[in-house]
Amino acid sequence: MSDPSTLHEEIKEILVDELMLDIEVDEIETDTPLMGPDSLGLDSVDALQLVVAIEKHYGLKITDPEEAKVALRSVATIATAVNTFKASQA
Repeated sequence: MSDPSTLHEEIKEILVDELMLDIEVDEIETDTPLMGPDSLGLDSVDALQLVVAIEKHYGLKITDPEEAKVALRSVATIATAVNTFKASQA
């Protein structure tokens, strides 16, 4: 499994770069919701782009909508999904 802080930073960079967010990586808190109230303000199009980016960077395919709702809640939940996937591949 990846070092949690390193993985969290990678995911934050993916969010900023791939979704072209108008914020700095260090402005994103690990547990900040990505969508909904008091969130980064991502929408469904952003979520689709994020799913593609996660697959591209980590090989994790998120095809189930319910799985996506859980995995895409925050940077921390994405990291958990990535680590679970990596562990299952080992």
